[in-house]
Amino acid sequence: MSRSVLVTGGNKGIGLAIAQAFAEAGDRVAVTYRSDPPEGFLSVRCDVSDPDQVDQAFTEVEQAHGPVEVLVANAGMTRDQLLLRMSEQDFTSVLDTNLTGVFRVVKRASRGMLRARRGRIVIISSAVALRGEVGQANYAASKAGLIGFARSLARELGPRSITVNVVAPGLTDTGMISALTPEQRTKMIEETPLRRLAQPEEVAGAVRFLASPEAAFVTGAVLPVDGGAAMGH
Repeated sequence: MSRSVLVTGGNKGIGLAIAQAFAEAGDRVAVTYRSDPPEGFLSVRCDVSDPDQVDQAFTEVEQAHGPVEVLVANAGMTRDQLLLRMSEQDFTSVLDTNLTGVFRVVKRASRGMLRARRGRIVIISSAVALRGEVGQANYAASKAGLIGFARSLARELGPRSITVNVVAPGLTDTGMISALTPEQRTKMIEETPLRRLAQPEEVAGAVRFLASPEAAFVTGAVLPVDGGAAMGH
């Protein structure tokens, strides 16, 4: 059956690949964006750090597609810096978008899911949450927090047949890696057992699985799509 799917940050990179995967499966897909809305989807402007914008985005999606049945919380940001050079604003702004922003969208989506007594929530974390990375203390902290958040909600929402899972991508071939120096990129690839970048479509495949009927008994899981980079963590 066609479902109402919302992908936050679905206008580019991993988020866009996820939106395309659900659309190809016949779902009614909406995406949030802050700039440059993609073609082919219901696109709603939303900064997840603003609670009013989050509520308005859900209202628009619900009016057009019905209550959100599958939420993919993907919107995020980086503000990399070594600890001694990292300002408090660098730290708190990343947590507000990557962690508190997910809290906002998941809380809003859960209203309809609780009424329907079903739903799928997939949260996009990162391999960095598991293994750490120099210059990304803020990003790693925000992405690690998502795992505890998701597992707590898996227990809380499970009795209403709502699953909550995490996908943790490794270094992925998107525009975000343009901030890396060639040396950093080479080092990270060398630390990955499969010796390559992930493709956005590979991450999207993992997300689609967790939202599929085959994953109905999977909740509280962390699924790495990282070529083995975070093994053992």
